Amino acid sequence: MDVFFEFLNNLTNPDWIVSHGGLYLLLFIIFAETGILIGFFLPGDPILFIAGMIVSNMSISPSEQVPTLLYWIVLVSLAAILGNFVGYWCGKVFGKRIMSMEDSWFFKKSYIFKAQEFYEKRGGGAIVLARFLPIVRTFAPIVAGIVGMEFRKFVLYNVIGAVVWAGSLVTLGYLLGENVWVKENLELVIIVIVLIATAPVIIKAFTSKDKAKIAQ
Repeated sequence: MDVFFEFLNNLTNPDWIVSHGGLYLLLFIIFAETGILIGFFLPGDPILFIAGMIVSNMSISPSEQVPTLLYWIVLVSLAAILGNFVGYWCGKVFGKRIMSMEDSWFFKKSYIFKAQEFYEKRGGGAIVLARFLPIVRTFAPIVAGIVGMEFRKFVLYNVIGAVVWAGSLVTLGYLLGENVWVKENLELVIIVIVLIATAPVIIKAFTSKDKAKIAQ
């Protein structure tokens, strides 16, 4: 277990990531977090931000930085898109089996129910919004498969969500990657990024509840 927590802790260290797979490790983490059931614990948002930081600190000429940034964004977006396709397929094929699984330390049916509730409220747009919500983004495509969301519709929202999510956070990391204060306070910056990404949805959720109470 100590090894597991040490691994998670190292995922917020750009130098460790570079020396242990670099881009390939980043792509695997994004794919796993967005497509594999047990990948919900992986830190997708921080990983994207750190990916941008890595690009900004590469020993390459200024003229190569932007093309490299775009190259990384494309690959990360593809990993996120493929991950959601796997999640959708798992929900489609193994939906009943997944819902019959017993709760354990790495899987709880409540995660599925939360994602399903989120999906029912937001419709197809939930696939886009879920990209910015830890845990929910892992289970949203699975729920889409379970409820039989139209595949063409899923493809559209899957692609849009992946590009917006990856493009925004990787670019942000790139723009702030050489800032000394950001480097020295990376953990704090990551917490703020997660809060900013999730705040609009959380606020809207509470607002909706208040409106529902008033209506009653």
